Amino acid sequence: MNIRILGSAATVIALLASVPADAASISLSATVRDFSSTHSDFEANPIAGHVAGLASYTLDADGKPTFAGVDGTGNIANAASFAQWYRDVPGVNTPHIITLTLNETSPGSGVYSYENFSFFPLDAITGATESNPHNYHFTLELETTFTYQAGQQFKFTGDDDLWVYIDGKQCIDLGGVHTALSGTCNLDDPSLGLVVGQDYSFKLFFAERHTTESNFRVETSIQLRDTSVPEPGMLGLLGLGLVGIGALRRRR
Repeated sequence: MNIRILGSAATVIALLASVPADAASISLSATVRDFSSTHSDFEANPIAGHVAGLASYTLDADGKPTFAGVDGTGNIANAASFAQWYRDVPGVNTPHIITLTLNETSPGSGVYSYENFSFFPLDAITGATESNPHNYHFTLELETTFTYQAGQQFKFTGDDDLWVYIDGKQCIDLGGVHTALSGTCNLDDPSLGLVVGQDYSFKLFFAERHTTESNFRVETSIQLRDTSVPEPGMLGLLGLGLVGIGALRRRR
């Protein structure tokens, strides 16, 4: 790959940003927040099962879902307890950054998937906790962008709670403590009001709140933008570009 230095750091950065991610995979950074089973919304009994309408249809000013149910429904105490799920709250949760890599299902298919039927991403960080074989109590928040093209879909199967928001509007609602359930977001849905060729936000909010299973499977034809940390080689390329710009300016 040849990149020509055109005279400014902004140009180099723009050129590097335009280089497409590896077509075989998309890596997405996500925030996983570690909770204790003593939190009111985790390990609560009896298990409510799937309850629609627990999370707001649109996101708040912070880009987070708010509690839209009646206090106690869906094993959620109230709006205040739910507000802690996707925010860093010292003494209540501990945030960690992980990477989810979606691999193309077959070369050139344009469909990407991630599948884990024992989805305990904190095990590698915290190990098993609270005398359990895994760290069962956590939430996951993922945010990226994409360019809308007709026919795109996002499919999820898993447990427990899962909400997907496109351009700030809810597109999948699988709230509640339940066994693995499936949902599909069709981006052609007129209620989303998307325009082909325009960029939009994609946000996913997940929670694992009860022993003993945790399933997480996604499949999508949406070309989600890679949000992983740039590879060392790309960082080196950026450095060379900036050095080249400095040299050109000195010559002038």
